[in-house]
Amino acid sequence: MSLSVSSVSSVAPVAPLGAHALLMFLLQVGVLLGSAVLLGGLARRAGLPSLAGELVAGVVLGPSLLTPLAPGFAAWLLPRQPDSMHLLDAVGQLGVLLLVGITGMNVDLGLVRRKGRAAVLVSAGGLVVPFAGGLAVALALPAALLADGVDRTVFALFTGVALCVSALPVIARTLLDMGLLHRDIGQLIVGASVADDIAGWLLLSVVSAMATTGVHGPDIVWSVVCLAGLLAGAVFLGRPLVRRLLRWSGRSGNGESLPALCTVLIVLGAAASHALHMEAIIGAFLVGVLIGSSGEADRERLAPLRVFAVTVLAPLFFATAGLRIDLTALGRPEVAGSALLVLAVAIAGKFAGAYAGARAGRLGHWEGLALGAGLNSRGVIEVIIAMVGLRLGILTTEMYTIIVLVAIVTSVLAAPLLRAAVRRMPVTREERVRERVMAGEPVLESNS
Repeated sequence: MSLSVSSVSSVAPVAPLGAHALLMFLLQVGVLLGSAVLLGGLARRAGLPSLAGELVAGVVLGPSLLTPLAPGFAAWLLPRQPDSMHLLDAVGQLGVLLLVGITGMNVDLGLVRRKGRAAVLVSAGGLVVPFAGGLAVALALPAALLADGVDRTVFALFTGVALCVSALPVIARTLLDMGLLHRDIGQLIVGASVADDIAGWLLLSVVSAMATTGVHGPDIVWSVVCLAGLLAGAVFLGRPLVRRLLRWSGRSGNGESLPALCTVLIVLGAAASHALHMEAIIGAFLVGVLIGSSGEADRERLAPLRVFAVTVLAPLFFATAGLRIDLTALGRPEVAGSALLVLAVAIAGKFAGAYAGARAGRLGHWEGLALGAGLNSRGVIEVIIAMVGLRLGILTTEMYTIIVLVAIVTSVLAAPLLRAAVRRMPVTREERVRERVMAGEPVLESNS
């Protein structure tokens, strides 16, 4: 029996990316990444976090500078068309997922337990006070800063989350550059930041679900149930599975597959949380924590993944984020006034909360100020949250610009404020011993 051609179902292959579209994509990636690397390096030389320079790269090439100065060239190089921006966003999203996963790998849950009561109190104060401040300031902001159709309650909750987070990667880098990681105050800052990060991601997942489904009691309960299920699945199913896969990767060959395996796990974790109507970065972060706490991840073999994510994909993501910043909006009095108000509440709230927690934990005055300064750095985490808000339609371009400015300003201020507070704190014998141990130097009994 023969089959007619018409009876055979065939699907035409999807056409590849057009020649012109591919050329423009390559040019955009090259220009954005090159600008981000250059300005990020200049920022580091000036004593600023590289994040500031990478964001400025997008600002220079975006509506804040290039579009007003050379509108024709800007429209040709970076057309404001969904297809063009979506290609850049896709690469940037992969970069941010890996960055968040790598952050999770470096989370030391045991550190929070070791620091105990003081770290928990500092973290709680550093979360609750700025979160409440964010709620209050969001309720007071003019309606012009709200996106169309967005419930003000969701907007206020999202603003609270954006202002209460800290940026563990930036904080750790700052402490390392300042030579404070071995100090007790450095360990406390890292421990409190770990707890802040975890709580911030969990709060973000609930608020994001509310933005998607609406502010309804059953939907909120369901979001919390999904979050609890995700956490339970990560602990009881994900942990043993990740450990076995990493162990298998270590046994097979020379471990070259480890970076690829970790990338797969992070991306699949992101897909799992996204399928539950939570942000993809939640799953990426949880998988990163599972990898880091498994005891099977060889950090030397994971170095290529970290280098590629941190030096290539992450700068491209931040440059793309900078493209959406419109500093010309600050020329409007209501936007500029709102930016100053949000910035003041963000800085004061984190300082007040961390200081109150430190004093409740029986720490000294200067220790409380140092904790407030160190935890004030929002850095990459707040930029990621701002991008989430923009994508979900919670934030307008103006409000997005304000939140990113908070991330930059607080990251820049953290180091000098922390340095001023730590100068008043004497170095203990235990800290000197810990410094030698971290440096791999022999510790003499007489010096200990």
